[in-house]
Amino acid sequence: MSTLDFNQMLERNADFLKPFAITLTRDSESAKDLFQETLYRALANKDKYNVGTNIKAWLYTIMRNIFINNYRRKAKQNTIFDSTPNDFLLDYNQTTVANAAESNLRIKDIQAAIHNLPEIFRNPFLLYFDGFKYHEIAEMLREPLGTIKSRIHFARKLLKAQISRSK
Repeated sequence: MSTLDFNQMLERNADFLKPFAITLTRDSESAKDLFQETLYRALANKDKYNVGTNIKAWLYTIMRNIFINNYRRKAKQNTIFDSTPNDFLLDYNQTTVANAAESNLRIKDIQAAIHNLPEIFRNPFLLYFDGFKYHEIAEMLREPLGTIKSRIHFARKLLKAQISRSK
Protein backbone atom coordinates (compact mmCIF):
# COMPACT_ATOMS: atom_id res chain seq x y z
CA MET A 1 0.00 0.00 0.00
CA SER A 2 1.38 3.39 -0.93
CA THR A 3 1.89 6.18 1.55
CA LEU A 4 -0.76 8.29 -0.17
CA ASP A 5 -3.34 5.49 0.02
CA PHE A 6 -2.56 4.89 3.68
CA ASN A 7 -2.83 8.62 4.51
CA GLN A 8 -6.18 8.90 2.73
CA MET A 9 -7.51 5.82 4.53
CA LEU A 10 -6.30 7.29 7.82
CA GLU A 11 -8.04 10.61 7.13
CA ARG A 12 -11.32 8.87 6.28
CA ASN A 13 -11.26 6.78 9.45
CA ALA A 14 -9.78 9.15 12.02
CA ASP A 15 -12.87 11.12 13.10
CA PHE A 16 -14.41 8.21 14.99
CA LEU A 17 -11.39 8.27 17.35
CA LYS A 18 -12.30 11.65 18.87
CA PRO A 19 -15.31 10.45 20.90
CA PHE A 20 -13.33 7.41 22.02
CA ALA A 21 -10.49 9.66 23.21
CA ILE A 22 -12.93 11.79 25.22
CA THR A 23 -14.45 8.66 26.72
CA LEU A 24 -11.03 7.46 27.84
CA THR A 25 -9.64 10.74 29.17
CA ARG A 26 -12.83 12.59 30.24
CA ASP A 27 -11.03 15.82 29.37
CA SER A 28 -11.15 17.58 26.01
CA GLU A 29 -7.53 18.81 26.05
CA SER A 30 -6.16 15.40 27.04
CA ALA A 31 -8.39 13.84 24.41
CA LYS A 32 -6.91 16.10 21.73
CA ASP A 33 -3.40 15.11 22.82
CA LEU A 34 -4.33 11.43 22.79
CA PHE A 35 -5.92 11.76 19.34
CA GLN A 36 -2.84 13.52 17.97
CA GLU A 37 -0.47 10.97 19.49
CA THR A 38 -2.54 8.13 18.02
CA LEU A 39 -2.38 9.56 14.53
CA TYR A 40 1.35 10.19 14.90
CA ARG A 41 1.97 6.61 15.98
CA ALA A 42 -0.22 5.27 13.17
CA LEU A 43 1.78 7.26 10.62
CA ALA A 44 5.08 6.26 12.19
CA ASN A 45 4.10 2.59 12.15
CA LYS A 46 2.29 2.40 8.82
CA ASP A 47 4.67 -0.37 7.76
CA LYS A 48 3.19 -2.54 10.56
CA TYR A 49 -0.34 -2.16 9.18
CA ASN A 50 -1.42 -5.23 7.22
CA VAL A 51 -3.52 -4.45 4.16
CA GLY A 52 -7.03 -5.76 4.63
CA THR A 53 -6.92 -5.40 8.41
CA ASN A 54 -9.74 -3.38 9.97
CA ILE A 55 -8.19 0.10 10.19
CA LYS A 56 -10.63 1.23 12.86
CA ALA A 57 -9.74 -1.67 15.14
CA TRP A 58 -6.04 -1.04 14.52
CA LEU A 59 -6.41 2.66 15.44
CA TYR A 60 -8.55 1.83 18.49
CA THR A 61 -5.85 -0.52 19.70
CA ILE A 62 -3.14 2.08 19.23
CA MET A 63 -5.17 4.69 21.12
CA ARG A 64 -6.06 2.34 23.95
CA ASN A 65 -2.44 1.24 24.37
CA ILE A 66 -1.19 4.84 24.44
CA PHE A 67 -3.82 5.71 27.06
CA ILE A 68 -2.93 2.71 29.24
CA ASN A 69 0.80 3.37 29.00
CA ASN A 70 0.32 7.04 29.91
CA TYR A 71 -1.90 6.08 32.83
CA ARG A 72 0.66 3.61 34.15
CA ARG A 73 3.44 6.14 33.74
CA LYS A 74 1.50 8.76 35.73
CA ALA A 75 0.66 6.22 38.43
CA LYS A 76 4.33 5.30 38.81
CA GLN A 77 5.32 8.93 39.10
CA ASN A 78 2.69 9.51 41.78
CA THR A 79 2.13 12.92 40.31
CA ILE A 80 -0.68 15.03 41.66
CA PHE A 81 -2.36 17.15 39.03
CA ASP A 82 -4.25 20.17 40.25
CA SER A 83 -6.21 21.94 37.57
CA THR A 84 -7.62 24.58 39.90
CA PRO A 85 -6.85 28.19 39.06
CA ASN A 86 -5.70 28.92 42.62
CA ASP A 87 -2.38 27.06 42.49
CA PHE A 88 -0.85 29.51 44.95
CA LEU A 89 -2.83 27.86 47.75
CA LEU A 90 -0.96 24.56 47.39
CA ASP A 91 2.06 25.77 49.32
CA TYR A 92 0.23 28.27 51.46
CA ASN A 93 1.19 27.68 55.10
CA GLN A 94 -2.11 26.97 56.79
CA THR A 95 -2.67 25.40 60.16
CA THR A 96 -5.76 23.90 61.67
CA VAL A 97 -6.64 23.81 65.31
CA ALA A 98 -8.31 20.71 66.67
CA ASN A 99 -11.51 21.29 68.55
CA ALA A 100 -11.11 18.99 71.55
CA ALA A 101 -14.63 19.62 72.86
CA GLU A 102 -16.26 18.57 69.60
CA SER A 103 -13.97 15.55 69.31
CA ASN A 104 -14.80 14.44 72.86
CA LEU A 105 -18.54 14.74 72.18
CA ARG A 106 -18.17 12.72 69.00
CA ILE A 107 -16.18 10.00 70.81
CA LYS A 108 -18.87 9.81 73.51
CA ASP A 109 -21.53 9.38 70.80
CA ILE A 110 -19.54 6.58 69.20
CA GLN A 111 -18.89 4.85 72.52
CA ALA A 112 -22.59 5.06 73.37
CA ALA A 113 -23.52 3.61 69.99
CA ILE A 114 -21.07 0.72 70.50
CA HIS A 115 -22.46 0.12 74.01
CA ASN A 116 -26.01 -0.02 72.58
CA LEU A 117 -25.10 -2.77 70.10
CA PRO A 118 -26.51 -6.21 70.89
CA GLU A 119 -23.89 -8.32 72.64
CA ILE A 120 -23.74 -10.81 69.77
CA PHE A 121 -22.41 -8.00 67.51
CA ARG A 122 -20.60 -5.90 70.13
CA ASN A 123 -18.10 -8.54 71.30
CA PRO A 124 -16.69 -9.47 67.87
CA PHE A 125 -16.67 -5.80 66.81
CA LEU A 126 -14.72 -4.69 69.90
CA LEU A 127 -12.18 -7.47 69.40
CA TYR A 128 -11.78 -6.48 65.76
CA PHE A 129 -11.50 -2.83 66.78
CA ASP A 130 -8.76 -3.80 69.23
CA GLY A 131 -6.73 -5.20 66.34
CA PHE A 132 -7.47 -8.90 66.33
CA LYS A 133 -7.77 -10.69 62.98
CA TYR A 134 -10.99 -12.40 61.94
CA HIS A 135 -9.59 -15.91 62.43
CA GLU A 136 -8.28 -14.99 65.92
CA ILE A 137 -11.70 -13.70 66.94
CA ALA A 138 -13.33 -16.85 65.58
CA GLU A 139 -11.01 -19.00 67.70
CA MET A 140 -11.56 -16.89 70.84
CA LEU A 141 -15.34 -16.90 70.52
CA ARG A 142 -15.46 -20.48 69.18
CA GLU A 143 -17.57 -19.42 66.19
CA PRO A 144 -17.15 -20.09 62.46
CA LEU A 145 -15.10 -17.52 60.54
CA GLY A 146 -18.00 -16.55 58.28
CA THR A 147 -20.22 -15.89 61.27
CA ILE A 148 -17.64 -13.55 62.79
CA LYS A 149 -17.22 -11.66 59.53
CA SER A 150 -20.95 -11.18 59.10
CA ARG A 151 -21.44 -10.09 62.74
CA ILE A 152 -18.70 -7.46 62.40
CA HIS A 153 -20.25 -6.32 59.12
CA PHE A 154 -23.69 -5.96 60.71
CA ALA A 155 -22.18 -4.19 63.72
CA ARG A 156 -20.66 -1.61 61.37
CA LYS A 157 -23.98 -1.14 59.59
CA LEU A 158 -25.82 -0.68 62.90
CA LEU A 159 -23.21 1.78 64.17
CA LYS A 160 -23.39 3.78 60.97
CA ALA A 161 -27.17 3.96 61.22
CA GLN A 162 -27.09 4.95 64.91
CA ILE A 163 -24.43 7.62 64.46
CA SER A 164 -26.11 9.12 61.40
CA ARG A 165 -29.40 9.38 63.37
CA SER A 166 -27.67 11.18 66.25
CA LYS A 167 -26.19 13.92 64.05
